[in-house]
Amino acid sequence: MSLHTKYPAIADLKARARKRIPHFVWEYLDSATGVEATQKRNRRSLDHVLLKPSILHGEFDPDLSTTFLGKEYPLPIGIAPVGMSGLVWPGAEQMLARTAAKEGIPYTLSTVASQLPEDVGPHAGDQGWFQLYPPRDPEIRKDILNRAKKSGFHTLVLTVDVPVASRRERQTRGGITNPPKLTPRLAMQAAQCPAWLNGIRQTGMPRLRLMESYSNIKTALPSTQHIGYLLRTSPDWDYLKWLRDHWDGPLIVKGVGNPDDAARLADEGVDAIWVSNHAGRQFDGSPATIDVLPSIRAATTLPIIFDSGIEGGLDILRAIALGADFVMLGRAFHYGLAALGEPGAAHVLDILRQDMISNMGQIGARNIAAIQQTRL
Repeated sequence: MSLHTKYPAIADLKARARKRIPHFVWEYLDSATGVEATQKRNRRSLDHVLLKPSILHGEFDPDLSTTFLGKEYPLPIGIAPVGMSGLVWPGAEQMLARTAAKEGIPYTLSTVASQLPEDVGPHAGDQGWFQLYPPRDPEIRKDILNRAKKSGFHTLVLTVDVPVASRRERQTRGGITNPPKLTPRLAMQAAQCPAWLNGIRQTGMPRLRLMESYSNIKTALPSTQHIGYLLRTSPDWDYLKWLRDHWDGPLIVKGVGNPDDAARLADEGVDAIWVSNHAGRQFDGSPATIDVLPSIRAATTLPIIFDSGIEGGLDILRAIALGADFVMLGRAFHYGLAALGEPGAAHVLDILRQDMISNMGQIGARNIAAIQQTRL
């Protein structure tokens, strides 16, 4: 039986993942903040974007390839950064990096990953991007940039939509701390998920290894107030200028949701902007990302990456039709890992690929450029 027969949609992987990881891990992965209205709004607004079907185009095989920041990709898709990936599935960062290298798509390692850049970079080949939560100390900043570059990460992503810690109430109720510790309550949950627990026994409980390398703090902290928050700052325009001066590769700003901000970024030497509301995990009063995408597209000529709420290939087409050049997914790839291990990440990508091909046939889009010209 093929994986497409048993798991034809990301929703099927999500359902299996929920059964294979402890409840506290599920709450970490799947939750948003507040009453999770922004997370729901992302989904609802994507569903409202309709693409007109088109007929009599004859037989054709859609070309899904694209060029982004001067690099050729077989798909307009990449793997977004997710903090503490190794908590969701042991060894997640290396698994995702290997998948990206094999499939020829970007993999973005988080500053708050459970593995060091030096341990992940070699697995990513030439597909490594590094996401930076901005350290306050300029010497730490310089060292992190140097380590990322030496580890093979060629593109820097500055996240700007986390000026303060969000509350993430579901995650807090789940009982997780940083670094994670198996309390009796959490140990009982872990015991019901033998595959996850066996993996953790091999890798050890995940920690924020990069951040810990710059601090002597060893006590457990709430998951929304971890060591990363203690070392980082809320960046401003001067901070962005400093980064541009000290990073010699492509620089992307992630977390843009306002066209007024987008218009200025090109003047600051940014190479692309990443339109995102952090999938509803930071601010529960945010507009749906897809709703602000057209106005941001109109405000800038910079390439645009889109995320937040993507659940299938049709959602990717919706984002491209409204102005995105590239689309990133985080949770979906982790559902795949938790459901099937490393093969699950590649299966997620194949689901997205096949879904895009099917829907491009319906709207008569032979390539990515045709999607961008699609009339809604």
